[in-house]
Amino acid sequence: MRERIPPRTGRAFVLRRGQTLTVIDPTGEQVSDMLAFSYDDKREVLSSGRSLDYASRILLSAGDPLYSNRSRVMLRIVEDTVGRHDFLLTPCSKDTFRIIYGDREPHHGCQGNFERVLEPYGIGAHDIPVAFNIFMNVVLDGETGALTVKPPLSRAGDYIRFIAEMDLVVALTACSAPQSNNGSFKPIDFDVH
Repeated sequence: MRERIPPRTGRAFVLRRGQTLTVIDPTGEQVSDMLAFSYDDKREVLSSGRSLDYASRILLSAGDPLYSNRSRVMLRIVEDTVGRHDFLLTPCSKDTFRIIYGDREPHHGCQGNFERVLEPYGIGAHDIPVAFNIFMNVVLDGETGALTVKPPLSRAGDYIRFIAEMDLVVALTACSAPQSNNGSFKPIDFDVH
């Protein structure tokens, strides 16, 4: 059943081994940060470093596995209509809004949304790793190493589908950072089968 995450909020849920998770951009140009934790041991978490290291590239798409910090496959990307996602940047937070945007009363961001929805699973603020930023379009300058966040390439109805390779606690957001979402905030849909 398709569910909707309202703009600038998040959800957490259990995803069992063999189930698929489809994350859909219903209106276009909206990022969804995703985290995964082993259901059996929440210290085993989705790892940007391991996933990128084993793939030998920073752009992951259909066919690529996403590894845990213990080098076990947590999820595998089985379909991807966009092909451009980020696995380098940390979830936006109050500090992101203060430092990058200069906000005097900063939004709690994806970090705060993750903290809120993961608390019932015993996962705290310091347990939150770098997220797999679905539909986020980060461009790396090969000469200087500079990172530029550009508008997402996703259009209404675009999606990415994962299959779970172990029992997981998964958290998703409808990202709160204006730079990531081309200056606006929209919902994210997801479906578990």
